[in-house]
Amino acid sequence: MGPPEKMLLHGLLSVMQKLKGSTELELRIVLLGLDNAGKTTLLKCLASEDVNTITPTQGFNIKSVASHGMKLNVWDIGGQKKIRPFWKKYLENTDLLVYVIDSADKKRFEETGLELSELIDEENLTGDPILIFANKQDLGTASLASEIAEDLNLHTYRD
Repeated sequence: MGPPEKMLLHGLLSVMQKLKGSTELELRIVLLGLDNAGKTTLLKCLASEDVNTITPTQGFNIKSVASHGMKLNVWDIGGQKKIRPFWKKYLENTDLLVYVIDSADKKRFEETGLELSELIDEENLTGDPILIFANKQDLGTASLASEIAEDLNLHTYRD
């Protein structure tokens, strides 16, 4: 696992320990976002797997990652339009939703904002934390996380 992946895993573990307390040793994390946002790449990075051969997810992938005495069961759900109506079925018993956004695909910010808004209103997520992951920040065309937050009006969402 390289430095970026270690930082990501450490960050997720820190967030979960703060939000859920250190007593829960097994957590369910769901990765959602539009197609091509980078959910499967993120999952493979967390699992220390090769990311050079990624294909679009048709359905879902599940990986268990053990670190720092915790087991993370990470669900990567496909983001194609035909799959999105089924997203809410995967949210029950979720400890954390990670919503992945392609920071370099500004043309889809409106679409991703609408999908995110529907998820935030989902009753299966009531009280559960949602992490917005501004992916692909290494690309020259990527919007800053602060710009994405403004474009998606994230400041209007509060617990």
